[in-house]
Amino acid sequence: MSATGTYTPKPGAAPLGRMIAAQAMLETKMLLRNGEQLLLTVVIPTLLLVLFGSVDIVDTGEGEAVDFLTPGILALAVMSTAFTGQAIATGFERRYGVLKRLAASPLPRWGLMTAKTASVLVTEVLQVLLVTVIAFALGWSPHGNPLAVLLLLILGTAAFSGLGLLMAGTLKAEATLAAANLVFLLLLVGGGVIVPLDKFPSGVQDVLALLPVSALSDGLRDVLQHGSGMPWGDLGILAVWAVVGLAAAGRFFRWE
Repeated sequence: MSATGTYTPKPGAAPLGRMIAAQAMLETKMLLRNGEQLLLTVVIPTLLLVLFGSVDIVDTGEGEAVDFLTPGILALAVMSTAFTGQAIATGFERRYGVLKRLAASPLPRWGLMTAKTASVLVTEVLQVLLVTVIAFALGWSPHGNPLAVLLLLILGTAAFSGLGLLMAGTLKAEATLAAANLVFLLLLVGGGVIVPLDKFPSGVQDVLALLPVSALSDGLRDVLQHGSGMPWGDLGILAVWAVVGLAAAGRFFRWE
């Protein structure tokens, strides 16, 4: 207060960490309040796990079906949030001018992207917990190193986030909506999530194995189902996708 007893204005931006945290909280609340996004990111993966884990529809090889399916569903959950959901939401924010206005705020653009990434991570934590609880209820018996699982999930998130932001920042919102959902469906079928890659022709397998969802699901499956060590090959594929996707998003993203 001043000497006269009145409050003296002190204009200025809040600390950067507080701005990012506030924006991340807002992004998370908006996601959880969006019924369509929630259906895509949470409901569909869990329903697929319950359906294919309870009914013998797809030949998943030796062992319990839930042991094969759970790592793939975890990969699908990461893809649905970091890629599909984020691409669609960001694409329409760009169309409606939300990003343009946020870019003019004290929050720097990289801070906004950081907040969006934090929101994705919070949502993924909730997804992983939900999928894990359901999988245990279905008789899941995981193995392996938790550190390897964490590294796979982090690199998978970075890879899909970069690709989602690249799509949202270069295509029109309607095109992003159609393309993101189409990619989601194609990778659900051909990414080793539910259908094992060895069910495809050998030449096709080599190509599909290089997809980020295939690398993530196979890496998680090697660790959680087979108890393997660090899946360096799958980590390498995800790292390449993450670097390329994030670099391309940073280079070509248009804010309006």
